[in-house]
Parts: sequence; structure tokens; C-alpha cells
Amino acid sequence: MLGVSRSLVRESLRQLETEGLIHMVPNQGATVARLPLEQAEQLYRVRAELEALASELFTVHASDADLQELQACIKRLKKTARSTNSAANRLTVKSQLYDCLLKGAGNEVLTQVLNLLNTRIMLLRATSIQQQGRWEQSINELEILVDALLNRDTAAARRAAAQHVANAAEAALTILRGQGETQENSA
Repeated sequence: MLGVSRSLVRESLRQLETEGLIHMVPNQGATVARLPLEQAEQLYRVRAELEALASELFTVHASDADLQELQACIKRLKKTARSTNSAANRLTVKSQLYDCLLKGAGNEVLTQVLNLLNTRIMLLRATSIQQQGRWEQSINELEILVDALLNRDTAAARRAAAQHVANAAEAALTILRGQGETQENSA
């Protein structure tokens, strides 16, 4: 149907399973994985530290071109708040801002680690923006972060990055807890 070999599909499914995005159920196939609440909490904690570090490094290593690219990214992100973009499009634009942040940070290992976590982070981002008003709040938080980055204020950038992740965590974890209670009540 897709014009690809079965072995390619199997390998892709194995990769998704390795990344924790799907579970293979014998004799049934693949199901989309749900991130356990405890693991989501742990992921947010790691993400906060790594993004704070990326922000710190950006203030030190970013070139003028990186600063200009960051400004363009935040402008594109702000436009998504005023439009009827899909959640997928909004998350794509937000990912571009993070790509710019990591590029300007100039730390290949940090970029690799965050990229490894990115698939799970994207699941959680999609969850957190479900909360009413969270997208606009997220943009405001990122504007504060970008201002600190543009001013090369290391301490303010670290604080803004950590606060943004903490607020995203609060939103996503509230939703995940609610989903857990709904599943328990329906069982």
C-alpha cells in the first residue's frame, strides 16, 4: 500500500518501539505507547536542566546570525497564536525555535541528547498545549527566554528556560493525571 518493503516497515516499527513510542502486542500489532506519569515527571526534570544548559551556552556561543535566526523563529511562533494553525504546525514552528537554540548553543553532545529525547518531549508538548490558554502562555514564556538570550543574560536565560519547562510540566502532568483518573473510573 505504501510502496515500501515489509522489512522496512518492520524495521521502522522496531525503531519506534525502541524509542518508546509504540508497544508491539503479539498477534495484534502495534499500539501507540502512553508515557507513564512517573516517566513524564522524570523527563520534564531532565528537560528543564538540559534546556537551561542550552540557554546558558547560547548566551556564550551564539553568533550574530544565530541571534537573527532566533528573532525570526520567535516572530513565526508569535504568528501561530493569532492564526488557526493546527497543533502539528504549531509544534513544528516551536521545534524550529529549539533547533535554533541548540545550534547557537554549539554543543553537539547536548544537541544529540535532546534530539534522542525529542520524540517523547513532542508527545508531552502535544499534551501540554491541550490546556486552555497554554499555547499563548508558552509563547509569552518563550519571549522572555528569547529576550534574555538576545541580551546574553546567562542567569535570566537559565531561569526563563527552567520556568518555561516547569510550566509546561504542570500543564501536561495535570492532563495526564486526569486521563489516569478517567481510565481508573472506567475500569
